[in-house]
Amino acid sequence: MLALAATTFLAAPHDSPAQEAITGDIVGKPDAPNKLVFRMTTDGPRNNEPAYAQGYSKLFNDFIGKHSDWQIELQMMSGDIGQEQARMLEQAKSGSAPDCAAVDSFVLPLFKKAGVLQSFSPYFTKEEIDQLFPFIREGITGSDGNIYAWWWSTDLRVLYRNKEIVPDAPQTWDDLKKAALSSVEQGMEGVLFNGGRYEGTTFDWLANFWAQGGKLVDDDGKPIFGEGENRDKFIKAVNYYRDLVESGAAPKRVATIGNYDDFNAAAAAGTTALFVGGNWQYAQLKTALDADEFAKWAFSPLPGPAADQRSTGTGGWTVAAFSKDTEKVKLCAQLARDIYMGPANALQEQLPTRADLYDKYEVFSSDANKTFAAALKFGQARPGAPVYPEISNQIQIMMGKVLTGVQPTEAAVDEAFGASLSAFKRS
Repeated sequence: MLALAATTFLAAPHDSPAQEAITGDIVGKPDAPNKLVFRMTTDGPRNNEPAYAQGYSKLFNDFIGKHSDWQIELQMMSGDIGQEQARMLEQAKSGSAPDCAAVDSFVLPLFKKAGVLQSFSPYFTKEEIDQLFPFIREGITGSDGNIYAWWWSTDLRVLYRNKEIVPDAPQTWDDLKKAALSSVEQGMEGVLFNGGRYEGTTFDWLANFWAQGGKLVDDDGKPIFGEGENRDKFIKAVNYYRDLVESGAAPKRVATIGNYDDFNAAAAAGTTALFVGGNWQYAQLKTALDADEFAKWAFSPLPGPAADQRSTGTGGWTVAAFSKDTEKVKLCAQLARDIYMGPANALQEQLPTRADLYDKYEVFSSDANKTFAAALKFGQARPGAPVYPEISNQIQIMMGKVLTGVQPTEAAVDEAFGASLSAFKRS
């Protein structure tokens, strides 16, 4: 199911324009003696945006031109990233995983704990590793000091607004509620955010908990969000979202939203003036909207319970190797370096994880990207605890119950905490 149905063999150098586009699942010569299976997201030749797809096709063709004795099979993940990553972990444990793959940073601790990743340390210099933001470097490093993936992109969450409808950036939760209700009076549907069964639901919302100083787990990785002051802060943050829906400041449909593309579509359709989204959507809006419409949109830091209480989640993708074949591990690391570490960042305006790359690529000198880069200093990554994916799953379930009014907040939070604690004890 994951491999693309059509097969097209392409090799560099580019002899004709047709070779710029990769339409099948094979890159390289059909008789190449070596083969690497790479399982990927849409950060590649099958991206939905034609300009990005064309750019990635060139990057992959250029790469295979330097490694003409290799053929790369591209396997596409579905949009259900959580399920895809869980399945890939099980495949890795059984020895049937792809040679090389995109691993979401939030589940990387599970892959590291399982011991299924191969070391990338021989293929990246100390200087390159030292240039990584501290939370990135910590995330890819194992207990033995080796790095087990290359975390190539990061991101953060911000509040987007149509300045014609919402002239001033909301600074607090109350400000956002008032702005959203005002937008409803002007014919909009209110503020949009992920609220469905989706990792983005958890991660986007967590900033509201973190802004209060809340902690999900302790130093041993044990869930503590349902205890003492953490529980109070957690409930307060959940009730903030609940109140947005119950007051009409957010539409009831947020409980089913689990895709950032929905926000771009709403912005293009002119049905919303506010949404919580990722920094990468700024470039997408620029592509999707006419220049006059795009000029109406701006972004600002996520509001907090008070103006001086702010946080934002920082995530991103890694490339990692599962194969025990040294040559395949080496090629996987080279793919991460030559395609993703810089070139892909610039292509999609996805924030680099190395500080020095912000000066190397002109695109990151824009005012918008400078603002995003500065905000990374205040970002918070998901805890590197193996239990985090289950905590996230429970938060998603809890959010559905709360946003639809099925269960009181306190009861839903206590259930999520109990289930997370049980998962920790089983691990």
